Amino acid sequence: MDTLLILLAIILLAAAAVVVVVALRRPKKPQTPTDREDPLKFAASMPQFGPRQLGPGAIVSHGGIDYVVRGSVTLRQGPFVWWEHLLEGGSEPVWFSVEEDEGRLELVMWTRRNDLGLQPGGAVVVDGITYQEVEQGRASYTTEGTTGLPAGGDMDFVDYGDASESNLLGFERWAPDMPWEVSVGKPVVPGELTVYPAPPPSA
Repeated sequence: MDTLLILLAIILLAAAAVVVVVALRRPKKPQTPTDREDPLKFAASMPQFGPRQLGPGAIVSHGGIDYVVRGSVTLRQGPFVWWEHLLEGGSEPVWFSVEEDEGRLELVMWTRRNDLGLQPGGAVVVDGITYQEVEQGRASYTTEGTTGLPAGGDMDFVDYGDASESNLLGFERWAPDMPWEVSVGKPVVPGELTVYPAPPPSA
């Protein structure tokens, strides 16, 4: 009987030792998470900057200023599509136009000039620069985010440029009964910008 008890005790001790060894070898789970997600990791996975990456919530860095896109306008004229984005972050809001022309990006920073009170037609002189009409037309548009414009409709535009094509002047009218809005523009190249695209919409 004593031998049987001793044998049972040895078996129990061996089983307990096996349980302890297995428990020690099992990897421990951290009590608190140590890895934090990069809030801009979506930007790293995006392709190189293109017009469709901009939208409300995107960040555009230009000239030492970080702008946030408050709202966007998509314009269509037949098969042609271009975009205008309202940027805030500097001393005053600016509009950033983005157009793809035969695979080439045409980017312009526009500043509204409410002080001019001009109408399109013939040559126009602003701040000593003479502008000539380049193009005019009508386009349909839709908006998203904050733009100060209707949700959609038709608009008229007249584009001007100077002889060097380094200074631009634009007239836009967002409804037939609205006054012309006048803006002066400066072309920029993609290398002058750092863009953090807007996060993808939540599911």
